[in-house]
Amino acid sequence: MAHAMESLSLGQCPEGRTLITANWVVGHKEGSHRLLRNGQVVFENGAILFVGHNFSGEVARRIDFGNAVISPGLIDLDALSDFDTTILGIDCHPGWAKGRVWPRSYVEAGPYEMYSQEELAFQKRFAFGQLLLNGITTAAPIASLFYREWGETVAEFDAAAEAAGDLGLRVYLSPAYRSGGMVLEAPGKMVPVFDEERGFQGLKDAVAYIERQNGRHGDLVRGLLAPDRVETSTLALLQRTDAAARDLGCKFRLHMAQGTMEVDTVRMLHGSTAPVWLAKHKLLSDRMIAPHATNATEEDLGLYAENGVSIVHCPLVSARSGSILNSFSSCRKRGINIAMGTDTTPSDMLMNLLAGLITCRISDHAPDRVRSADLFDAATLGGARALGRSDLGHLQAGARADIAVFSLDDTIMAPSVDPITTLVVGGSGKVTRAVFVDGRVSMLDRQLAGFDMEKARVQAQAQYDGLIAKYPERSWNHPPVSEIFPPSYPIEVESHA
Repeated sequence: MAHAMESLSLGQCPEGRTLITANWVVGHKEGSHRLLRNGQVVFENGAILFVGHNFSGEVARRIDFGNAVISPGLIDLDALSDFDTTILGIDCHPGWAKGRVWPRSYVEAGPYEMYSQEELAFQKRFAFGQLLLNGITTAAPIASLFYREWGETVAEFDAAAEAAGDLGLRVYLSPAYRSGGMVLEAPGKMVPVFDEERGFQGLKDAVAYIERQNGRHGDLVRGLLAPDRVETSTLALLQRTDAAARDLGCKFRLHMAQGTMEVDTVRMLHGSTAPVWLAKHKLLSDRMIAPHATNATEEDLGLYAENGVSIVHCPLVSARSGSILNSFSSCRKRGINIAMGTDTTPSDMLMNLLAGLITCRISDHAPDRVRSADLFDAATLGGARALGRSDLGHLQAGARADIAVFSLDDTIMAPSVDPITTLVVGGSGKVTRAVFVDGRVSMLDRQLAGFDMEKARVQAQAQYDGLIAKYPERSWNHPPVSEIFPPSYPIEVESHA
């Protein structure tokens, strides 16, 4: 097998037909996945030609991955594209005192970009590399605006498009924008402030970006409008966003029904939950992709189902904060399309599928209403449906050759009777062995094309340390870092006496 692998070159789309085999292939038939024992996948020029057994045509190369699963590439519609700041608040509470909301003093001093454009460009490349290492082939990037001057910039997203093209990752993106933000007026007292014209300009920039970038790098880059959050958006901004998405033929993603602060703020501003408010103004449709729905009411979920809104379920980051979707199985029963997102570090989709399985069973108080396969469907078929892509999320003749290969021989894996259950319950992104995007070899044996992740981690840590050092100026009463983020245990340093 090692000799056969030499015919695959990182960053290249192999010439001629490539036939890959493994102990298991996740094929597709009559609208659902099928398991093929000792199956074959043949692809050429970025498209799948054959999935099955006993291919009789000529091929340029044959690659056997052995005891592994050849799977559709995973789709992440809330994919971290910066350095995760939510992990800073896992054990440091309350969030308002830990730099998670701008204090009035910081706003009056003038918010500024806490990273340079070069640092932001590096972060996109670093994050995209992590996604590929975890078997993710399609991503809609997400980043925090807490450390930004206001919204995201066109320059960093031009760099993001180049990173996606260089690394070989399918992306849906444009700069995030907003017409408002939350400001901390007093301990625990957060109020929204708005600058609507700034939101309109952000939308204008995002539309121009999509018109210029859509279809680049062999159609790896496509547009997605990304207003930041429902509580930081005015009605006019969302109406213009919906109209622009319709005109561009793209989707738009809007975070809502995801937390107490948002729910309380929207109710104060509009007298209802966000989904009810948007439904009243006819802004719910199948153009909308809505993370996270953990605070959605029964009425909210009914409106999602009625209007074709897709949920992006990010169970790991939600559960870390004590919040769960109520519930995955009940949303499916309503007919709501569920896609998956990671939205945190690590960008490990398999870990998220396990978290989703566990939290659903806790919410349902029953183990039999959701299966591992249901979560796997959400990370493949559900993501493709949300994007309106019938050629993604499954392995079938005519689909794009977006493929992830997961090893079942890894030392962390237990013996298996069913490969999907094994991956969801016992796997992690670390068992990802190879990734093909549009037939191109984007990751092979934990290596990426033209990007050294081990070297990049040193630079990433230095940038992260620099951001943390700035937290006192954007935290209430400006305490030192040691008080904002105290260590888990007392730290002892080496004595030189």
